[in-house]
Amino acid sequence: MKNDYMYDDIRPYRDSELKEGMKRAVASPELDKVLAFLYPNRNLDEFKQYLLSMNTVHEFQEKVIAKFLVDLVDKTGNGMDINGLDDLDRSKRYLFISNHRDIVLDAALLDTLMIYHGMYAAENAIGDNLCSRPWITEMMKMNRNFIVKRSGTKREIFDASRKLSAYIRDNIEGAENSIWIAQREGRAKDSNDRTQESLLKMLSMSSGKDIRQGFIDLNITPVSISYEYDACDFLKAKEFQQKRDDPDFKKSKDDDVLSMQTGMMGYKGHIHYEVCEPISAQLEATLSPEADRQTVIEAVAALIDKAIHSHYLLYPGNYVAYDEMEGTNKYLGDKYTEEQKATFDAYVEKQIAKIDLPNKDEAFLREKILMMYSNLVRNYLKAIE
Repeated sequence: MKNDYMYDDIRPYRDSELKEGMKRAVASPELDKVLAFLYPNRNLDEFKQYLLSMNTVHEFQEKVIAKFLVDLVDKTGNGMDINGLDDLDRSKRYLFISNHRDIVLDAALLDTLMIYHGMYAAENAIGDNLCSRPWITEMMKMNRNFIVKRSGTKREIFDASRKLSAYIRDNIEGAENSIWIAQREGRAKDSNDRTQESLLKMLSMSSGKDIRQGFIDLNITPVSISYEYDACDFLKAKEFQQKRDDPDFKKSKDDDVLSMQTGMMGYKGHIHYEVCEPISAQLEATLSPEADRQTVIEAVAALIDKAIHSHYLLYPGNYVAYDEMEGTNKYLGDKYTEEQKATFDAYVEKQIAKIDLPNKDEAFLREKILMMYSNLVRNYLKAIE
C-alpha cells in the first residue's frame, strides 16, 4: 500500500517482513508448547524450520494456516461450506461485515475458504485484547490481521479509530485488499446479532462530507456465519451467570485465551458461510443524497442485519431451542425429529456439566444456552417477513 508507513502500528506484516516475524515467533518457548499440542506427531524442530522457510504471507496462509484449519474442521466438525463467494467480482475489493461467534475462527475460516476458491485472503480486524502474548501478536500479524486498539484515553481511542477508518478505506478504494470486520466489538454472547452503530460511525470517519457516498464506496458485503454448535456456548453461559452474580465481573486475558482454545478445539458440527450481495446498490437506491448522518448509519445497520439474519443456515437444534423457549412443538416433525430433539437436549446437558461455578444455577445456564440457539430463529423469521 502506498501509505503503509502511516499504519505501521496496526497493519499486518507484508511479505518482506514475514521471515523476521517468524524468527521472533518460533523463538518463543510458549509457541513450542502450542505447536507440540497442535502437531503431536510432527518433529518440533523440523516443523519450526518449515515455518522459517515460508517466503510470502500467502504461502504461509495456504500451506500452514489453511491446511491446519481444514484438518481442524475435519476433526472438530461435520463439514464446512460457503455460498456466494464465487459471485463476487474478483477485480474489486470488499468490506466483509459478519456476525461474530468465535474469537479466531470467524475470520480465519473465511480466509481459508477464500484461499481454497483461488483468492487472496482478506485482512482481518482483531482487538488488541487478543494480543496477550508476543508470539500471538507475531502470528496474528503474519496471518493478515490488523490491530483494533481498544484501550487508552478518549483522545487516543478517537485517534486510533480515525486511523483504523482510513486504513480500511485505503484498502478498499485503493483496490489493495479485501477487509473483514465483525459487526460488533466482541462476540454476540446471546447470538442476537446486531450491527453496532459505533462500528459504522468509525467507518464514516474517513468518508469526508458525503457520508452516504462514503458507505457506498466501501463496498460493504454482509457475511452470515452459521455454526451448528458453538463450542464456547458453555463459557458464554458461565459468563452470563458471573455477570449476574457480580455486576463488576470482568474477564481476564486468560479467559480470552481459553475461549480461543475452546473455540478451535471444541465440536462445532456443520459450518456454513453465506456471502450476501454487497449493499451499495441498495444504499444508492433507497437513501437520499441529502440524508443526515444518523439516518445513513441506521439504514446501513438495518441492511447488514437483514442480510445476515435472512441468510442463516438454521439447524435442527436451533428449532428445538426455539420451541423449548416458546413452550411449543411448532417445528416438531417439520424442522426436527424426536431423535434430533433428544440429541440436542443431551448436548445442552453435557455443556452445562462443563461449567465450573461454586453457585451453579443450572436452570439459568440452560436458559441462556437455549437463548443462544433460539435467537437465530427469531431473527430469521423477522428478517423474512
